[in-house]
Amino acid sequence: MARITVLGATGFAGGNIAKEAADRGHELTLVSRSVPQDAPAGARVIQGSVLDGDVLAQALDGADVVVGALSPRGDMEGKVADAYADIAGRLAGTPTRFIIIGGFGSLKNEAGERIVNTDAFAPEYKPEALELFAAFERVSATDGVEWTYVSPAGNFGSYVPDQTRRGAYRTGGDTPIVDAEGSSTISGPDFALAVVDEIEAGAHRNEHISFAY
Repeated sequence: MARITVLGATGFAGGNIAKEAADRGHELTLVSRSVPQDAPAGARVIQGSVLDGDVLAQALDGADVVVGALSPRGDMEGKVADAYADIAGRLAGTPTRFIIIGGFGSLKNEAGERIVNTDAFAPEYKPEALELFAAFERVSATDGVEWTYVSPAGNFGSYVPDQTRRGAYRTGGDTPIVDAEGSSTISGPDFALAVVDEIEAGAHRNEHISFAY
């Protein structure tokens, strides 16, 4: 059993990861600005912002793994990279792992370009994607912190109609995983399955990885 802190626990990714981790018997601390309506039984809930140093200190205390599932929207717009850099600095030199849920745009295309920097990337999502990639750059450059940066599939979120837990996924590196039709998709429950598998196995330390069907 691991002691797992989930930052952004009321979001799509964070909520699914918290549920999967709880179902597998891990000890949870959930951090969000609003109280989770469906927090797993037994989870410790901390209401507040990760930008508050006291809240962050409570959230990190005793954690074996910290999962950053913050969304760079609303009052967190433009602040996620700073928050993650702060967390990385606090965790440096400790055995606590830092797993960041990033974006599809952080992956590279066949030409080796970051997808967020290409014309094919939807401009309305570019600010969020750039913020998450900035978080990757800053955390990965921090000495002494054990990180894993996880990019979900291109089609990932509550808008995806099929949220079935198939119990299957594929793991890739920093290039997209696509199916036979060229689609990159994964449901929330299966993405959470993959993330918690990584927490338990610790197979990809200091790597940028991705999960999709």
